[in-house]
Amino acid sequence: MTEKVTGGCQCGAVHYRIDQALENAHICHCRMCQKASGNYFMPLARAPKAKFTVTRGEIGWFHSSDLVRRGFCRECGTPLVFEVVERDSVNIVLGSLDDPTLVRPTFQCAPHAKMPWFGEFDALEPATDETAWYAAIAPSNHQHPDHDTEKWPPAESRT
Repeated sequence: MTEKVTGGCQCGAVHYRIDQALENAHICHCRMCQKASGNYFMPLARAPKAKFTVTRGEIGWFHSSDLVRRGFCRECGTPLVFEVVERDSVNIVLGSLDDPTLVRPTFQCAPHAKMPWFGEFDALEPATDETAWYAAIAPSNHQHPDHDTEKWPPAESRT
C-alpha cells in the first residue's frame, strides 16, 4: 500500500489526505456500524489523527455513544470516519477512499451481529441489465471523481 492515501465524500464537499499507510484494516458487523453506514457492515482502517488532514470542506459529527463519534459529509451524508474521542487515532471508512482497492481488511469485528446469510453473496446471480442502467446514469452523474480536484463542483455545473 502507498504511504499517502486520499479520499472524500460522494458529492465532493469534503476531501481528506492521510500521510501514511493505513493500519488495522477490518470490517465491523456491530449494529452501530450497520446503522451508521446503512449497510450490513462497515470497513475501517486506522491512522494517527496527526497524519489525517481534511483538505476541503468540514466534517460533520454525530456522537453515536459517549466514547465514539462518527464523521460524515453534511451535504451528501457519506460516512467518512469513526473516532474514539480519547484516542490519538481515527478510523477511515474504506469505501470513502479514492482507491478503495488499496486497503484489504484482514479481520472482522462483532461476528455475532453478522448477517447469517452473508457468505452466500458470491452465489447470487448478477443483474442482467446493469450495463444499460449504468449507461443511462452516466450523463447525469454528479458524483465527485475518485481523485482530488482543485474545486468542486466545477463552475459549469452550478445552477
